[in-house]
Amino acid sequence: MNASLPNAYAWPDAEGRFGPYGGRFVAETLMPLIHELDAAYEAAKADPTFQAELDGFLTDYVGRPSPMYLASRLTEHHGGADIWFKRDELNHTGAHKVNNCMGQILLAMRMGKTRIIAETGAGQHGVATATVCARFGLPCVVYMGAADVERQSPNVFRMKLLGAEVVPVTSGRGTLKDAMNEAMRDWVTNVADTYYLIGTAAGPHPYPAMVRDFQSVIGREVRASMLARREKLPDACVAAIGGGSNAIGLFHPFIADAGVRLIGVEAAGRGLDTPDHAASIQGGRPGVLHGNRTYLLQDADGQILEGHSISAGLDYPGIGPEHAWLKDIGRAEYRAATDEEALEAFQLCAKLEGIIPALEPSHALARVGEIAKEVGKGGDVVLNMCGRGDKDIFAVAKHLGVEL
Repeated sequence: MNASLPNAYAWPDAEGRFGPYGGRFVAETLMPLIHELDAAYEAAKADPTFQAELDGFLTDYVGRPSPMYLASRLTEHHGGADIWFKRDELNHTGAHKVNNCMGQILLAMRMGKTRIIAETGAGQHGVATATVCARFGLPCVVYMGAADVERQSPNVFRMKLLGAEVVPVTSGRGTLKDAMNEAMRDWVTNVADTYYLIGTAAGPHPYPAMVRDFQSVIGREVRASMLARREKLPDACVAAIGGGSNAIGLFHPFIADAGVRLIGVEAAGRGLDTPDHAASIQGGRPGVLHGNRTYLLQDADGQILEGHSISAGLDYPGIGPEHAWLKDIGRAEYRAATDEEALEAFQLCAKLEGIIPALEPSHALARVGEIAKEVGKGGDVVLNMCGRGDKDIFAVAKHLGVEL
C-alpha cells in the first residue's frame, strides 16, 4: 500500500471523485436535485440530532449491533486463521441493506420528499426500502428486472405485502442494470417530489460516499468487537462484491490500517474465461454508467455488457467507484468465485455452522478458506455475512435439481 495515502475520511473530493472514478454524469435536469441532495446530506452529517435519530432506529428497529460469531467448525474444516462472521443477516429484513435504507429515508423526509423509488436485484434492497417506507408511511415504487422477479419471488411477495408497487423491467436481460435504468428515468420525470433511494455504493455523487457512510456501521462494529475480543484488529476482512455496498461498509473503517487486508469477492459466474460473469474489476475496464465512472463490463465499442451470476444481487455490470480506486492504488484485493463454487460454499456453511447464507456472501465463503490459510493460525479473518438464504432456497433447489 502506498504510504502516502490520504485520510480515508477525506474521500471523495469536492467533485465526488475517488481518484479518476466517481463524479456526476447525469442529465442536466437532475443536476439541481443532485446538488440539493449533496447539501442536505452534508447538513445532516453535521447535525447531532439526525445522527441520534438514525442511531436510535438502527438499535431499536434494525437490531444493531449485529453479532460477531466465531465459525469454529468452518475454521476447523479449512485450517488456518479463525474465521469470524459479522452477522448482518440477522438485521431486520435479513441483510445489510436496511442500514442504508434507514439513513436515506430519514434524509428524504428531512428534504420534504413524499415519494420513494428504488431499484433492486436480489430483492433485499427492495424489501428494506419497502420496509422503511411502510414504517414512515411513504409510497414506494420498486423497479426490479423481470428475470429477478421470477427467481426472487419470496422477496417480491414481501415487498407487495409491505405496500410497495413492484414494477417488472423487461428491457435488456431484465436484471439489476435494467432496473436501475428505469429508476433513473422515473427520477428524471418526477424530480419535484421523488427521492431515489439507491441501494449500492454507486451512482452519481453523493450516493457512493453516502451509502458507504451509512454502511460503515458494519466496519465500526467489527473494529470494536475484535479489539474487545482479541485486543487487536483482524488480519483480513472479506466480503462479496456486486455494486459493493456491504464490502465498502466493512472496509472503510479499516482503510487507514495497513495491516488489515481488504478482500472483495466478485461473481465469476460460469467462469472468467467466458462472457457469463459479473466480475467488473477482473473482466472490465473504466467507463461511465448510471452517473459515475468506474470499472464496467463492456465490449470493444464501449457498449455495456450484461453481467451473469447465480446471485441476483451480484450480476450488476459495474462496481462502486471507491472500490475501483482501492483496486488501482493497491489498498484492496479482488478475487472471484464461480456459481458452482458459491453453491458448494452455500451448502457447506449450512451443514457445518447451521447458518444458511444468501448466495451473495456464499461467494465470499467460497474464498474464505484459502484466505484463512494465507493468514495462518493465530490470525483472524472476518467475513461479512451480508444476507440470509431464505430468499435463495428455491433458486438453489432448482440448480441442485431438488423438487420442493
